[in-house]
Amino acid sequence: MKTVNDVETLERLYGVPGKSSVLKEVDHLHPAYRPFIERSPFMVLATSGPEGLDASPRGDPAGFVVIEDARTLLLPDRRGNNRMDSLRNILADPRVALLFFVPGVNETLRVNGRASIVIEPSMLERFTFEGKQPRSVLRITVETVYFQCSRALIRSGLWDPARHVTRAEFPSPGSILEALSPEDFDGGEYDRELPGRVKTTLY
Repeated sequence: MKTVNDVETLERLYGVPGKSSVLKEVDHLHPAYRPFIERSPFMVLATSGPEGLDASPRGDPAGFVVIEDARTLLLPDRRGNNRMDSLRNILADPRVALLFFVPGVNETLRVNGRASIVIEPSMLERFTFEGKQPRSVLRITVETVYFQCSRALIRSGLWDPARHVTRAEFPSPGSILEALSPEDFDGGEYDRELPGRVKTTLY
């Protein structure tokens, strides 16, 4: 199978980036880009570490990622499954990539930078929500910022309700865990208890 193995071949295949593709990249949170973060209730955090790569979904009410200044973002780490994949990676390699989504908007925002894990009590208190503090807050020093054009979301029809899939068409979390478990696992019980468990452990 023929593959690309060097940059020269890649550049011949794709050509040079358009002027706008270069122009849109900046090294700070330009005012034109701030609404993508302020109005976003969902983003993906990508990290890299000794055990491999990780892309983790993060969500909260819009504005949950705070713009501290033109080169700094603050991201509270809300309650999860305690795998700590992203956090373990950041301890080994602070480089991170963030992808912000705004419902109904086809452009996305990409941010690259370096993160540190903050546990300063005053910082945790600042991000208290529903009476619960995060266990840590990621302080992200911004290195590059640029918007991604609309093609991917237009092609996918991500925001088109006509393309939305009903949850019943997919295996339930309990049935997945039951299929993967080497021991007896009651997937039905897990599914019955899940809504209540999520509700009481959201924060």
